[in-house]
Amino acid sequence: MTDWKLEEFDVPEVDDKDRFHDFALPHPLMRAIAELGYEYCTPIQSKALPFALSDYDVTGQAQTGTGKTAAFLISVFTRCWEAPLQDEPQLGCPRALVLAPTRELALQIESDAKELTKYMGERTVCVVGGMDFQKQQDKLEKRPVDLLVATPGRLIDFLDRNKVSLRQVEVLVIDEADRMLDMGFIPDVRRIVYQTPHKRKRQTLFFSATFNEEVMRLANSWTIDAEHIVIEPESVATDTVDQKFWMIGQDEKNQALLDLVSKPGTERAIVFTNRRDSTHRLVKYLQKKNVVCEALAGDIPQRKRLSTLNRFKDGELKYLVATDVAGRGIHVDGVTHVINYELPEDPEDYVHRIGRTGRAGATGTSISFVSEDDAFNLPAIEQYLGMKVECTVPDED
Repeated sequence: MTDWKLEEFDVPEVDDKDRFHDFALPHPLMRAIAELGYEYCTPIQSKALPFALSDYDVTGQAQTGTGKTAAFLISVFTRCWEAPLQDEPQLGCPRALVLAPTRELALQIESDAKELTKYMGERTVCVVGGMDFQKQQDKLEKRPVDLLVATPGRLIDFLDRNKVSLRQVEVLVIDEADRMLDMGFIPDVRRIVYQTPHKRKRQTLFFSATFNEEVMRLANSWTIDAEHIVIEPESVATDTVDQKFWMIGQDEKNQALLDLVSKPGTERAIVFTNRRDSTHRLVKYLQKKNVVCEALAGDIPQRKRLSTLNRFKDGELKYLVATDVAGRGIHVDGVTHVINYELPEDPEDYVHRIGRTGRAGATGTSISFVSEDDAFNLPAIEQYLGMKVECTVPDED
């Protein structure tokens, strides 16, 4: 571990770009960052890290996939490294807490945290619903935890059973606050926040894709003099995603989808639907046509969902059919196509969907089927994108 030198990770200085070298991060953390191939900060990282590393509260407006997870994790682990505990840490008393709205996102954060702490002693544990409670409890009781990543409902279960105490939390991270609001989790989040130290005695990092009046009210109540950072969804991935809108009859969608996934250029695709029943129906249809695919939806057991997602990440599975909630945990490079079998009612979900492709500097294609029913959702998407979309009839190719 000691034979690695920072000089081995040579990243040239570039105008208008911040390097991770520029933040005086701990040496073992920099080694992990080098192995992950992070060279220059994303906009949210460039703006958030100077304040987060200086112990300021931050409220950040940024979409999923912009690098905000790494921004708050780097800050948390730098703090833990630079200010080690003087007393023996207690079991079930995390130093930092990240709240996320979905199991998939929480598990992704846990995975990112473990990659960043590969050469550090900091320990991360994730507790989420839909997975074995006792196994999660065993992890908490095995040895002290530095970072606890949790969904609100499961964390409440642990708090009610006195298996977790939040009185030692130094950093509270609330991720995707708008999604928490949409999913009705805010009462649980309030209960959790009240069990952490007073906001004057902790650092709070609060992230949301949107900041409407209600979200801003929550941010103001849980932070003190926070630095508010806004990262506009840069053309919401349109620089790297070729967006197509196909006018198509409702009864033509299945055949069009089959044609698409059967073409050689569709190497890895995610098909989005609005409801779970649509997801299962589509998977049955495609499987009958000898297309190997799996569903990701909220009613599928968590173990099966994780297995499916891992097979997709490893390239064993080429096609996923997913709902928006299940799709939020999909951070996979190399997705060539996103297919909107149905246009979402919420334009933010459209942006999130197409962001699953065109990642990590690659280009991707999104194809949206627009039937008479879907057309009602187009104006809101156009307004959100700030541009008029052109609907075309799919050609033979």
